[in-house]
Order: sequence, then structure tokens, then C-alpha cells
Amino acid sequence: MTFATHTGPDLGSTPRLRAMTKPTHRTVRTNGIDMHVAEQGEGPAVVLCHGFPELWYSWRHQLPALAEAGYRAIAPDQRGYGGTDRPSAVDDYDIIHLTDDALGLLDALGEDSAVFVGHDWGAPVVWNLALRAPERVRGVVGMSVPFLPRGPMDPVQALDALFADQFFYILYFQQPGVADQDLGRDTRDTLRRFYAAISAEATAEAFRPLPREGTTLRDWLPEPGALPGWLSQADLDLYVTEFTRTGFTGGLNWYRNLKRNWERTQDLDGRKVEVPALFIAGERDPVIAMFPVAAMNEWVPDLRGTLMIPETGHWTQQERPSEVNAALLRFLSGLG
Repeated sequence: MTFATHTGPDLGSTPRLRAMTKPTHRTVRTNGIDMHVAEQGEGPAVVLCHGFPELWYSWRHQLPALAEAGYRAIAPDQRGYGGTDRPSAVDDYDIIHLTDDALGLLDALGEDSAVFVGHDWGAPVVWNLALRAPERVRGVVGMSVPFLPRGPMDPVQALDALFADQFFYILYFQQPGVADQDLGRDTRDTLRRFYAAISAEATAEAFRPLPREGTTLRDWLPEPGALPGWLSQADLDLYVTEFTRTGFTGGLNWYRNLKRNWERTQDLDGRKVEVPALFIAGERDPVIAMFPVAAMNEWVPDLRGTLMIPETGHWTQQERPSEVNAALLRFLSGLG
């Protein structure tokens, strides 16, 4: 079922793109929830899956570029975010729900298959989708988070042992209500710190070692002197408006399912990503320091490239849209 179609803001970055049809916005029913979707263009489907704390809007530079190149670009607010439903049960945010949302989205939009692109938390969604339903994934692009095979133990337990008495954001996010209140106390300040701290332009150290006891996320993320160049005040205002309305609980619940994800994916243990794949990340993204990018070579046999973009932080597609767009279009053109 589809309803509430309307045009969105003009996100074109050139006169030619500005002359194109603007993204349209609608709500579709998928996997038991209502999902807000931004779309632009016609042609083979490319689904763009955002991360935390982001929205469909983090793909504002990719939508028109993909549309101009002859693709149907689809950017949903994922479960728990923006205009999409936010179920109350924590268990409703595990990787099975998240990948089933993506499959239901294809059904709702009348698409048999698509290329899936995921950034940050969106990357595990698209990697796992390629494992669970390869017949519906023409290709997969992971950004910032490489493919990680299922490990031998619950990842929360592993992180708890690794960081011992040291603050680590994923562990801080585990207790329902704690981080929710911390992040929501001043939404604008939270997002300013988050976006600036792990951008290439960051001037102070994020992810610095602090004691676990008594530390909050705001303590861990330094106060930025200014917004990074890729983020305008209008961009920030849009994010702030949405997260002020929704809060952060939906996105935080994704982190609270790390143990459950491990438990529910025993059938994927040892399985490789067989579809054509691409990995993109910023060289100054602190997240890639936590994950072995080179290990993908063993687990992703049709990995067609690993692009590490210089002078780029975590918010890859927003910081370096031209480079990301060019890489996506090269990969898409090679799929036939």
C-alpha cells in the first residue's frame, strides 16, 4: 500500500540537476511498519540505507546523481528513524527485522531486486541482506563498516572484556533509557558534537580513553569550534527537527540487538557474500580502525574495489559526494 506522495526539497548541486524532477516522498507498508521513503529517477533500483544518527537526508547528494545517470534512487528512513515507525519493543530492531524491512520495501515498490548501499549501521544491513537473500541483491556497497563474518562469541560480551573499565559508546548504548536521555537532553548539541567529532575536519580527539564510570557521550565527544564544511546550518536544522521530534531511542535500539543478532544468525555462520561488492570509507574515519578491512578479501570473493578516500572522515557520502557518486556509478555500470 502506498500513500502520502509529495515532492521534497530541491537537492540538486548543479543547474542541470536542479532542473530535474525533485525527490518525491511517500510512505509504504513493509514488514508490519510504515516506512517513509524518498525517491528520485527511473531505472534499475538502488536502495540507500543510512546509519546512526542519520536519515534519508544523508543521501541528498546521491539521489539526484543516481537519477540523472538513469537509476531509481530510493532512500528510506530506516526503522526507528524520521518518518518511519518506531516500534516500542527493543527486540523489534534486530537484524532479521531490519533486513526483512528492506525486502518488504522492494515488494512495496514493485522491484524484484536492487543494488543496496549502506553506510554505518546501514552497512551491516546490506551485507546481511546479501547473505540472507542474494537473489534480490544485484550488488552491495558497504560504506565505513566492512563485512564482518559472524564471530565465535556474543559481540557485547567481547566488547565488555576488551574495554573493561573504559568508556565505549556501544556499551554505553546498551542500557535502555540511559543514552536516550543523555542524547535527547540537547538534541542540537548532541548532533553538532557527533557530526563534527568524526569528520575529517575534527580538531579535537574523539573516541579518547575515558573511565566507563560516570562518563557520558557528551564527555566523549569534544565541543566543536564550528560546523564541518560539509554540513550547513540548514542541514543541521533538518536533522535537529527530526531527532527532536522522534528522540534517539529507535536508533539506539539497533545497538541493543547486537547480542540478539549474533544469536539469530547461526545459519549465516561461515557464509560468504557472493554478490558483486564494493567498499568505500574515509581514510580518517575512526570507525575503520575498529574493523579489519583487509579481512573482507576472504569473505567477499567478488569484491570489485576498496576505495579509501583521503582527507575524509566518517560521514563519507556527505563529506565527499563527488568521489562517492563517481565510485557508485562506476560500480553500477559494471553490473550489466
